Amino acid sequence: MQRGTGHGADWQRARDLFGGARRITALTGAGVSTASGIPDFRGPNGVWTKNPAAQRLSDIDSYVADPQVREQAWRSRAEHPAWRAEPNAAHRAFVDLDRSGRLGALLTQNIDELHQRAGLDPDRVLELHGTIFRTVCLDCGATGPMSAALERVAAGEADPPCRSCGGILKSATVSFGQSLDPGVLRSAQRAALNCDLFVAAGTSLTVHPAADFAELAVRAGAELIICNAEPTPYDDAAAAVLREPLVEVLSALVAAPLIDPPRPLSTWGDPGTWS
Repeated sequence: MQRGTGHGADWQRARDLFGGARRITALTGAGVSTASGIPDFRGPNGVWTKNPAAQRLSDIDSYVADPQVREQAWRSRAEHPAWRAEPNAAHRAFVDLDRSGRLGALLTQNIDELHQRAGLDPDRVLELHGTIFRTVCLDCGATGPMSAALERVAAGEADPPCRSCGGILKSATVSFGQSLDPGVLRSAQRAALNCDLFVAAGTSLTVHPAADFAELAVRAGAELIICNAEPTPYDDAAAAVLREPLVEVLSALVAAPLIDPPRPLSTWGDPGTWS
């Protein structure tokens, strides 16, 4: 059954749901960070839309097998806009939501750490696809700061190996062909199951298993609000679908008047302990 049928109706429904929600779980995607200067992947001006060949950099098999792919990936990391980006109003809206005591967890597909830099409690953030600010060795599992690896690249190492074992080094992000961290995945599942409102913002809801959390929340009885410029496969399951710019949408929703005081978040526990 199609739920969201009109612009005005969807806006009012979304505001009412936000005002009455007591436990909110959010899922954010690349669209949340575009206003900070970080392009998305699949949108009209997305990285992969403009250059489909760039997808190889995010494929783990290509990365492991081809030194040239790794060298190109390191050049791309050095030039990534995350190093210069600043949080925008969409990121700050989630900080305000957290301070209101109603944000249980924020699941993000983004690797830019802008939610944390905006001031969101890191304990509320579940980075589904990892972070570009760290490196990991694919052989021994050693981790380290990305800044140190990029210094080596700047000094002339086109494909810097792990200093612990000499293995292949990459960013601590989840590439296509890699599995999500099991602990993060379990916490995200609990967060989806333990909310009365699930908000998907700036995500196409086409990448799995991240997209599955929206369906999981709905099946558990939560209402779904989708805030995304383009249609998603889950629009028909949503109570409201909003297409307006996220910097405006999220700020307005978080500012919606509360319907009765919400229960303090401290009584719910943190995402990692929900059952």
